Amino acid sequence: QVQLVESGGGLVQAGGSLRLSCAASGRTFNNYVMGWFRQAPGKEREFVGGFSWSGGVTYYADSVKGRFTISRDDARNTVYLEMNSLKPEDTAVYYCAADSRSSRFFRGVHTTTSPYNYWGQGTQVTVSS
Repeated sequence: QVQLVESGGGLVQAGGSLRLSCAASGRTFNNYVMGWFRQAPGKEREFVGGFSWSGGVTYYADSVKGRFTISRDDARNTVYLEMNSLKPEDTAVYYCAADSRSSRFFRGVHTTTSPYNYWGQGTQVTVSS
């Protein structure tokens, strides 16, 4: 069983930066597809970015492209979401997710929530104007 724990959220002024972490326990991320999502009050959970741990490119939603960067630390089994130039509309609960069921040859990323079978508890990010 995989457990994902996010951290690093908080309150920041517009234009500021935050780095979120997603640490996994129970199993390594090898061959998993990883995703970051966010959910604002009254809205559906939306894709932020993601990658396939076994290779391939990292994908970002258009709304965060150029401002957010996903990275990983294999030794720590941790994924990061570096968020720069934050805007009030980035305010949301941020979740990391893992898909352990896709083929190890899959090099893409899932932009919808249904393929992911593990989710973190979420961390709140609030951007003030």
